[in-house]
Amino acid sequence: MPQPSAQVTAAEISRIAGVTRATVSNWRRRHDDFPAPSGGTESSPLYDLEEVRAWLAARGQAAAASPAEELRTVLRLHAQSGKSGASDLLSLVLAAARRTPDELTALANLPDAELTEHADEAVADVADVVPAADTARFTPDEATVLRALLLCVRDQGGEVALGVLAERELEDSAASGTYRTPEPLADLMARLVPGSPARVLDPACGSGSLLAAVARRGTSALYGQDAVPVQARRSAVSLTLTAPEDTTVTVRTGDSLRTDAFPDLVADAVLCNPPYGDRDWGHDELAYDPRWAYGFPARAESELAWVQHALAHLEPGGHAVMLLPPATATRASGRRVRAELVRAGALRAVLALPPGAATPLHIGLHLWVLQRPEPGGPERKSVLFVDTVDAAVGSGSGTASGTAKTRTRGGGRSAALDWTAISERAVAAWTAFAADPDAFEGEAGVARAVTVVDLLDEVVDLTPARQVRASRADVDPDELSAEVEATRRKLVTAAKSLGQAGQNAEWSPAGASAREWRTATASDLARGGALTLLRTVPEAPRRAEQGGGAAAEPRPVLTGSDIARGTGPTGDSAELRSDAAAVIAVGDVLVRAVASDGGAMARVAGEEEAGALLGLHVHLFRPDPARLDAWFLAGFLGAEDNIAGASTGSSVLHISPGRLRVPLLPLEEQRRYGEAFRRVHELRVEAQRATRLAEETARLLSGGLTGGQLLPSRETAGARGRGGDSPH
Repeated sequence: MPQPSAQVTAAEISRIAGVTRATVSNWRRRHDDFPAPSGGTESSPLYDLEEVRAWLAARGQAAAASPAEELRTVLRLHAQSGKSGASDLLSLVLAAARRTPDELTALANLPDAELTEHADEAVADVADVVPAADTARFTPDEATVLRALLLCVRDQGGEVALGVLAERELEDSAASGTYRTPEPLADLMARLVPGSPARVLDPACGSGSLLAAVARRGTSALYGQDAVPVQARRSAVSLTLTAPEDTTVTVRTGDSLRTDAFPDLVADAVLCNPPYGDRDWGHDELAYDPRWAYGFPARAESELAWVQHALAHLEPGGHAVMLLPPATATRASGRRVRAELVRAGALRAVLALPPGAATPLHIGLHLWVLQRPEPGGPERKSVLFVDTVDAAVGSGSGTASGTAKTRTRGGGRSAALDWTAISERAVAAWTAFAADPDAFEGEAGVARAVTVVDLLDEVVDLTPARQVRASRADVDPDELSAEVEATRRKLVTAAKSLGQAGQNAEWSPAGASAREWRTATASDLARGGALTLLRTVPEAPRRAEQGGGAAAEPRPVLTGSDIARGTGPTGDSAELRSDAAAVIAVGDVLVRAVASDGGAMARVAGEEEAGALLGLHVHLFRPDPARLDAWFLAGFLGAEDNIAGASTGSSVLHISPGRLRVPLLPLEEQRRYGEAFRRVHELRVEAQRATRLAEETARLLSGGLTGGQLLPSRETAGARGRGGDSPH
């Protein structure tokens, strides 16, 4: 039977061809031979994949899709033909990653029957690492999928192929509540564990990001369990691919609360981002479980069940860091368990994160730092509370120190998070408190140690914002007034600069219809010598640790968040984990490798960036100035439609730099566009700076007025009263 062809949307055609959505729309209108819709609706038509490929091939654009995009397309065809999901293929990723490119090419060229036979053998070889890998079996009908997977691993690496497969399988299984913990947050949680724990457990490991974070800090034994089989397999494969060679990875499938896969494990640390709001966590059948040393959790308190599960797996003195919803700190049904955790000294700190730090994005989650009490150990008289919300957005100076930021949507608006500022505030407060809790002084409105006696009231409210608020009276009124005045002056200056930048923008209408371009891809321009494409490639952690030579002089690193926020290089070269980072020169065009909702996607390097190292998530385009104007190139490379057409992925959009398209214009005309784009860039930078300063000024004034350090002006109040008088 001939295999049915997959159906693709216009958006998928744009990614396959490496063009914008607008270009696909133009093709449909202007070319009579463009394939007719084979399904869908009038507003959302679907097209036969093979017909589209044949049409693109006739135009010389059939090879624009990346191996990852080809794998996505083949998986869609695989699913539409009624075949099984992609879960069994996860094991093959690990097996393929252990082979050389030449071996993968040879495997892909085998006949169908031989290919599937070799795939079965390869998967059997990793059965001791990947959960349920020994049950995977392939048939000759799946040979097309196997070849696409092998070529994706060969050309783009195992992690990329793994992401495509897990994305597909999670869609097929309709799994809910499976969200990846963002890497900066995972790194923060790992840093909150003192020392270098040898054995770390994550009982709800998901895709393994928390275990990967501790592996980067030297943990030698990783243990994970997850109730979603595809997540457990993905975690096992990902950790095995990325962790140092001497790391032991053990991942199991199953519900940790009901069927603990590691009942006898005593870990040095536990990191966990457990499921939230789960009323079916096993309340009835686990009523007499010995893990509930601090009280039997109510049916609505699944999070407190996970907290006690973590403590039960720790050796005395071991630490756990849990990511929990804010309701866990205040719900009446959990008061008794919270009280026992505080009274026993098991709860050491609660840190509030800003909205957007992790899913669910619209609320500010909490980090709980716990420590299993030691028999005869020191009495713990206080709990640390830290509020990092004010550190979420960088200062108004325009030179925020954040090396890693995420831009997320929550509550109908976007928020840029300065993860370095958040992490520095959290780690500094926790380190100082852990060293000497009795001597910890705290910081007004930010960090405060609250005594156990004060917490054990009728509510046992563990919300950081409420606990740190009590220390605001310690703020010196004169110091706050001086800080407000200094920030206000910066705001006035920034507002003037913004007004000037707005006046510099000039344009004219194109006429009755928009101008159309004849374009070339960045890959074509690179082949023709008009530009050079560069990117810093990370080394595996085990390679980065080898060598032993003299340490290189640290250099600043330009990150993707620096481009988005319009700041100079703020990254740390120690975090690159690479000895071959590209060095930025004046006139280079820098494009963020991950698309997001805010800030610039591209800019031109100036003197401030010259000599800095290129961050891991930034693409560098070095144009030949005799053929390409740098600002012209930056303006078109960073255009919204261009970025969309060159992106792959679903929740996280990764830019394929070679697929970005640039109009072919004379150099003199390029320079006119380039000057316009440069002014637009200045406008965006000044607007971001003014916004940051306005937010900071408003925050200081509001806090000072409500905290009693600042008083409203009598003249201002009088003027308002006179202005409000009714005319006679």
